[in-house]
Amino acid sequence: MRITSASIQDTFWQNYIDLVRQTVIPYQWEALNDRIEGAEPSHAIRNFRIAAGLEEGEFGGWIFQDSDLYKWLEAVSYSLRNHPDSDLETIADGAIDLIGQAQHENGYLNTYFTTKEPGKQWTNLYEAHELYCAGHLIEAAVAYYRATGKRKLLDIACRFTDLIASMFGTEPNQIRGYCGHQEIELALIKLYGITGEERYLNLSRYFIDERGSKPNYFMEEWERRGRTTIWAQGTPNLEVYQCHLPVREQTVAVGHSVRAVYMYTAMADLARLTGDVKLREACERLWANTTLKQMYITGGIGATHLGEAFTFDYDLPNDTVYAETCASIGLIFWARRMLQLEAKGDYADVMERALYNNVLGSMSTDGKHFFYVNPLEVWPEASMKNPDKHHVKPVRQKWFGCSCCPPNVARLLSSLNDYIYDVSDDGKTVHTHLYIGSDLRFETAGCMVTLKQRSELPWGGRVEFTASLSGKADRAAFALALRVPGWIQSGSPALKVNGEIQNYRVESGYAVIDRVWSDGDTLEWLLPLETMLVEAHPLIRANAGKTAIQRGPLVYCVEEADCGVPLAMLSLAEDPKLSEHPHPDLLGGCVVVEGEGIAIDISAWSEIQPYRPRQKQGVPARIKAIPYFLWGNRQPGEMSVWLRD
Repeated sequence: MRITSASIQDTFWQNYIDLVRQTVIPYQWEALNDRIEGAEPSHAIRNFRIAAGLEEGEFGGWIFQDSDLYKWLEAVSYSLRNHPDSDLETIADGAIDLIGQAQHENGYLNTYFTTKEPGKQWTNLYEAHELYCAGHLIEAAVAYYRATGKRKLLDIACRFTDLIASMFGTEPNQIRGYCGHQEIELALIKLYGITGEERYLNLSRYFIDERGSKPNYFMEEWERRGRTTIWAQGTPNLEVYQCHLPVREQTVAVGHSVRAVYMYTAMADLARLTGDVKLREACERLWANTTLKQMYITGGIGATHLGEAFTFDYDLPNDTVYAETCASIGLIFWARRMLQLEAKGDYADVMERALYNNVLGSMSTDGKHFFYVNPLEVWPEASMKNPDKHHVKPVRQKWFGCSCCPPNVARLLSSLNDYIYDVSDDGKTVHTHLYIGSDLRFETAGCMVTLKQRSELPWGGRVEFTASLSGKADRAAFALALRVPGWIQSGSPALKVNGEIQNYRVESGYAVIDRVWSDGDTLEWLLPLETMLVEAHPLIRANAGKTAIQRGPLVYCVEEADCGVPLAMLSLAEDPKLSEHPHPDLLGGCVVVEGEGIAIDISAWSEIQPYRPRQKQGVPARIKAIPYFLWGNRQPGEMSVWLRD
């Protein structure tokens, strides 16, 4: 597949892209400089100034704080690629100059070990995130070079990477280790893509191949450190770091969820580039386990706050959930790479689910508040008073001491145009993975084609494509493969070309129409978009006897602001008579789903009667559900995705 990019022209998504460009990126720059009143300090810029010798002081924040600046720069890069902005570019250039000033002569770059523990570099790969930070530096450098053509950050990253390549490997006097937090593996693939240097591809493959080998590096390192750690307790937990087995032998997603999906992303990249069949089979096994047995209906992954980790199959609690924003973003990265391995609708379905629900829901509509944890059930009093639920916030935060998620959201949404299409190397097949209004340009058989997509999603089901041809040829032959969304439950999408119904074949979840296109040809793709009730697999005990509402790609939830009663007392009527209607004045405009429900009559209970013989009765209640991604944008209150039947 070619590397493709499209320019987004979409009413729904343009609002978010503009929000990121106009509000989120400037706001996060202020946060990185510790200028947001009432927010937790970042320390990121100050750490670089101290490391560069421009300021006195001590390192602040987490050991991986450098990565927040790198992710911000990556988001800036994608924004500049799509919307040139000289003022923003000047700010970014200044940040890059600062990074360069903090780099050592030998290429090493990490403000923690420069200022707080000089001389202890590479002695704690298990926890210290040195290679993780290097990976985010590489990703930012590649993105900035592609956006601006400027090499300074790329040269900084290459110098550091060359140092890493000289220090890690299987040769005598090299470190036979790997990072406790996977990230550099996927970043090295990007660096290989932009430079063509095989040594970067080989280094990525080394880190993947070495992980989980025996004797285990982290155990040996722990012994060398006198069995001391920074924040973990006891013996290193190898499953948390996905190094309990060689990666090709892993069958179940375990451990820290962000680490896992970042590693799986790199594995898929390497399988594609090297033809490694065993690596591809491992990716497919792990994908099946992650998405079929350990994923929330919102596209969230990672069930527990203890280790921000997977637990076991079908363990998906709603009220103590973690579902970190970064984990869903990593899941989207992985889905994108799996699509490049093989165009399968299942991969794009998951990408869409995580994007529209977990990721969008993590950011407020003002672009200045964020969720780290994305729950499916919130009881504000429990969040405040139950120690097991302190991590579950009823309101989004201005910033976090560990603020990996906000810049991750910014870089994903700024690069969303890279996730919509794939074009085959010969230009003969175009796969459309996401229905986002956009213009795609590609060449086939000497003809330049512009494919204009206009989409009504997520509120409507009509998608239109118009082909514009330029060059010597006035006709072009290519196949257009359109994903058949997994959320379609009844009927089949209708496909029309120039107003006439067309037959199509379905291959791996994509409707394929192969024809000779003329300039101005228009295709309509009509998706049945209906509200449906969803039940969970019976082994997901948290959802036994419960139902969720979904409409198209959007999962819905109920909030106290609309339903009033304690949500645990609310259930759907046997026939809820669901209806849907646009609500232009609510939360910036959305489609609301309403229906009939039953509420427990709490007035029939006495305060001195905690239990009584069962009396199945209730009073009629009106249920009003909003898209999950919009929850928490009004006054704080209860929220629930799943309702009792």
